[in-house]
Formats: sequence, structure tokens, C-alpha cells
Amino acid sequence: MKILHHPTTEDLQISAVLYALSDPVRLLVASEIRKAGEQCCGSIDVPVVKSTLSHHIRTLREAGVVHVRAQGTQRHISLRTEDLEERFPGLLTTVLDAFEQSEERSKLLQPE
Repeated sequence: MKILHHPTTEDLQISAVLYALSDPVRLLVASEIRKAGEQCCGSIDVPVVKSTLSHHIRTLREAGVVHVRAQGTQRHISLRTEDLEERFPGLLTTVLDAFEQSEERSKLLQPE
């Protein structure tokens, strides 16, 4: 099985974290994980196909926003809240709170 790279806390870069959180779908993924805790990739309800979701999760992982853990054939995703809080205090909470209060989140969740 392929070993997934996760940057260490010291290697987290604010530009990478902000880039990862600049996409509405990635914000929705992070928001859903924050609400429900660790989740399997397939249980996250987002308006994109599986391959696109995989790309978004990889972007979040490589930036250090999420941790992906393999268990059998499933991938479990959790937020790296403690690491991000240590490195950039208040950043994740501020960004996700603003997104969750925005109309953008509502638009993503509406069926077409």
C-alpha cells in the first residue's frame, strides 16, 4: 500500500494551508469533518465525483489540513486541528466559522 505523506507540524506553511482552504469544496470537506469527526472518504457528502473528491482530499492532506489513515481498503480522514492550532493559532476555526455562516456553503449543499 502506498505511504501517504503528511507534513510535520513544523513544516506546515501558511500559504499551502490557505491555498487548500481557498476552494469551496475543500472548505465543505473540512467543515463536514469538523462537525462529524473522523470520516471515511465515501461518507463525506459533497457535490463532486469520487475522483474529484480524491484530488481535494490529497490537496488538503499535502497542505497539512487533514490526516488520512488507511484501514483495509478504506481511508479515514480527520482534521489536524491541534497541529494547525499550534502552528497558526485560530486560523482553522476562523476560516471554517466564516465558511459555515456563508451563503456559499448553502449553495454547495443545494441539489441541482
